[in-house]
Amino acid sequence: MLAMTLVMAVMNSAARHVSQTVHPFELVFFRNFFGLLFVLPLLGRYGLAALRTQRLGLFVGRASLNVVNMLFYFSAVAITPLADVIALGFTAPIFATLLAILILGEVVGRHRWAAIVAGFAGAWVIVQPGFQEIVPGQALTLAAAVTWAGVLLIVKALSRTESAVTIVAYTTILMTPLSLIPALFFWQWPTATEFAWLALVGMTGGVGQYLLARALREADLSVVMPFDFMKLVWISLIAFVAFQEIPALTTWIGGAVIFASGVYIARREAFHAGRS
Repeated sequence: MLAMTLVMAVMNSAARHVSQTVHPFELVFFRNFFGLLFVLPLLGRYGLAALRTQRLGLFVGRASLNVVNMLFYFSAVAITPLADVIALGFTAPIFATLLAILILGEVVGRHRWAAIVAGFAGAWVIVQPGFQEIVPGQALTLAAAVTWAGVLLIVKALSRTESAVTIVAYTTILMTPLSLIPALFFWQWPTATEFAWLALVGMTGGVGQYLLARALREADLSVVMPFDFMKLVWISLIAFVAFQEIPALTTWIGGAVIFASGVYIARREAFHAGRS
C-alpha cells in the first residue's frame, strides 16, 4: 500500500507535467491505452474465460462512468495544486457512503453520519466557500470524487458475481475506446518526449492499480486504508521540488479531517460486516 501511494504520486506529477502541452482528454486516452497493455497478459493467461459474464450492461455503465471520472480528474490535475487534488480526493469513500444511503437505501448509524459530516467539514476547510470563490479545479476534483464514488458502488455490485480478473479486463478493454471519443475533439499527435511522459502516466497508473489489488488481497480495506494518507505526503514533496507548490495549512488540516473520516467509515463498515 505504501508503494502504491508513491507510484500514484509519481503518476499525478507526470500527468501534471505533460498536461501543460497535451490536452487532459487526450491524456485520459493514453492512460487507458497503456493500462490495456497490462491487461493483455491477463487475457493470455486466463483466456476468453475471463470475459464470460452475464452483466455486460453493468460493465459498460461502470466503464462509461469511470471515463467521465478520469476526464474530471485529469482536468483538475492540469490546473489545481496537486496537494489539493489528493486531499479533496479523500472524499470519495464519504461520497460512496452517502450514495449508498440515497441510492441503495443502506442504513447508516449515527457514528457514520457523524463521520460523513466531519468529512464534508474537512472539504469546506480546503475550498473555504464564503471566503473565496470555489475555483474550477476544486470543483472538478469534487466532481471526480463523486463519480469515483459511483464507480466504487458499481464495482461492489460486480464483485458479488464477477472475478477480479473479469472486472479489470472488461473495464480496461471498454475504457480505451470510450476515452478515445472525447480525445479526438482535442487530438494532437504527441511528440516523442510527450509520448514518453504519457507512457509513464499509463504504466504507473497500471502498476498502482495492481499494487492496490495486492494490498487488498493481503489485508482488509480498513487495515490498509490508513496508509493512503501518504499520498498527500509524497505529492507535497514532489510538487514542491518539481513545481514549487507549497500546500496551504488548510489543505493539510482539511485533508487530515477528510481522511480520518474515511478511515473511520471503513472501520465501522468492517465492524458491521464482521458482526453479520
